[in-house]
Amino acid sequence: MSDVAVVIPSWNTRELLLDCLRSLDASEPPPREVVVVDNASSDGSAAAVRREFPHVALLENRENQGYTRACNQGLAASRAPLVLLLNADARLERDTLAELVRFLDREREYGAVAPRLENPDGTLQPSIMRLPGRLTPLCFATPCERWFPQNAELRRYFARDFDYESDADVEQPAAACLLVRRATLEKLGGLDERLWLFFSDVDLAARILRTGERIRYLASARATHHLGRSTRQFADFLSRWHADRLLYYRAHFGRATAWWVKLCVVFAYADFALRQAWAGVVRRPHEPVRPVTRALFAFLAR
Repeated sequence: MSDVAVVIPSWNTRELLLDCLRSLDASEPPPREVVVVDNASSDGSAAAVRREFPHVALLENRENQGYTRACNQGLAASRAPLVLLLNADARLERDTLAELVRFLDREREYGAVAPRLENPDGTLQPSIMRLPGRLTPLCFATPCERWFPQNAELRRYFARDFDYESDADVEQPAAACLLVRRATLEKLGGLDERLWLFFSDVDLAARILRTGERIRYLASARATHHLGRSTRQFADFLSRWHADRLLYYRAHFGRATAWWVKLCVVFAYADFALRQAWAGVVRRPHEPVRPVTRALFAFLAR
């Protein structure tokens, strides 16, 4: 067995979760520990895990505690020196875990390593980004993205120049499949639970790099990821994303930059409201503005 604890937060992805666990059992060698943290799924996920995988440690939350807290619960319930943060909608190739482990065993200056992610059809799933900066809130998710889709900040942030065919040091890999040293996670105090769902992996990557440790991407290690199969179920997906992004900026850039983020959101809202109003004038289909206005004021009050 590899000296790895796999931590899997789960919420209403039963069949994908079972496929994920089967891929871990088929890994060569399999992990020492697997911890599934079920966030009050209503699709029978927990019962299915108990039935098919009695060797898996199953933690059942009575309500949805969010992605970040579930990861920390799994971290606290395990002991292995390496921790694989793995989404329930991901599955590993047979030798992926061993390859990731070999890298961290060999390269002591690295705190984490990530594989290449692929879509279920085998195509590349872009999973490497650079850390957000002060220009990012203006250039992404505002009219600027529509007006200038190839602007320099978007190219930088989304790492559009990244070569997925070669190993490289990276700033922000997706945590859908990320092997991290337990010592690194404990030094950081785990994941930041203020970030309920989004930006927790961004925050983790930023804090790992701040310690002086590095993060590696391995092109030959592969995992399949059904992108967004869990998060798309959230009714308040967009509001949660904005709230967590604001918390990230406040923590890493300070309150002044957090107000800048709010101003960029107001800019995006004004553009949305004007376009919907014009669509009404010319009798084109349009969306109601009032719910978005209420969400905006709740966001600004944070």
